[in-house]
Amino acid sequence: MSGNIDVVVIGGGYAGVMAANRLTQRDDVRVTVVNPRQVFVPRLRLHQLVGGTHDAVVDYQDVLAEGVRLVADSVTRIDAADRSVTLADGGSLRYDYLVYAVGSGSAGPRVPGAAEFAYPVATLEAAQRLRSVLFDTPMTAPVTVVGGGPTGIETAAELAERGRAVTLVCGGVLGPYLHPKARRTARKYLARLGVTVIEGPGTAVTAVTRDAVELGDGRRQASQVTIWTVGFGVPDLANRSGLRTDTAGRLLTDETLTSLDDERIVAAGDSSAPSDLPFRMSAYAAGCLGAHAADTVLRRIAGEQPAPIDLSFPAMCISFGRNAGIFQLGRKDDTALPLYFPGFAGKKLKEFACEASVKHLVTEARKPGSHHWPKDGKHRPRLLREQGGAPVVADQVV
Repeated sequence: MSGNIDVVVIGGGYAGVMAANRLTQRDDVRVTVVNPRQVFVPRLRLHQLVGGTHDAVVDYQDVLAEGVRLVADSVTRIDAADRSVTLADGGSLRYDYLVYAVGSGSAGPRVPGAAEFAYPVATLEAAQRLRSVLFDTPMTAPVTVVGGGPTGIETAAELAERGRAVTLVCGGVLGPYLHPKARRTARKYLARLGVTVIEGPGTAVTAVTRDAVELGDGRRQASQVTIWTVGFGVPDLANRSGLRTDTAGRLLTDETLTSLDDERIVAAGDSSAPSDLPFRMSAYAAGCLGAHAADTVLRRIAGEQPAPIDLSFPAMCISFGRNAGIFQLGRKDDTALPLYFPGFAGKKLKEFACEASVKHLVTEARKPGSHHWPKDGKHRPRLLREQGGAPVVADQVV
């Protein structure tokens, strides 16, 4: 291959920005990031945007490497045969390699009334809309947050700390990832903030109306503003472009993060499904996968064999407003240990993690190739064996 090598990165989130920055290690690689917004959104801050304690935006000039081109647009189709992408404005971009990092959002709610009367919080625009709705809603009005995962917990806590009357409907257990000891602490923090927690069997929401949510056990919870944090969805770009995806719509790849359909397409972040066994959705995983996707592209350019992904999860953290947090330590196989840091220490560690998620991008922009992450070389291969076979291998389409 002679001349410059064009790499198009679809998506400007944690994975896309990390990949774009890391690709600048080679002077002959021209990187273009296509993203619908002209600002970077640190999604770990969206619950703070809703609560009014953070604007959840960062200028791309602060996180993108010098020389990376940003195109504020959306990709409507990938033409793998032509090695080009079609943009929403009618234009197109050609590529030698493509990094698919379109991210994720809320899945379309299937519960009756949820699409009409509940507010998601998974994107900048959704969080801004919800903040506006809350601004026009009396502080005494009942607010219901649906979903007992980190987003639901953090959103409920943030609003309760601002003085809102909040009920958190878990649809099961509160904080499923947390160790039981940490879960007890989480309940204590939420109670201290005044959050009413509804969890256990029969607490799944079965319907949403303008002024209430209905639960599986027949209870009806008054709610003037219902916030929906349940479910996971990814853009259907890969499927619309004729590329193989998993049942959730994530691009199917091999363990090097290479598309099963074309070795010039590499995926990273929430929208990737290596060996049909995707990693847990997180900013941490997205950054690591973005770096590995870039390494795969760089090795292919150099004529070398890409390496399989190896990634372990050392911890996860949850904030409870601005004054407390839980930093849950985990095993490398992404299961919780009985050890965690609560209270002020948990809050400081959570804030450190939020800041680090952006600082890693800035560091990679200045020193491409510098990002490293914990590995163990055992957990992933064991999971692959347990699911019934060897890792899938991408088709070698040149």
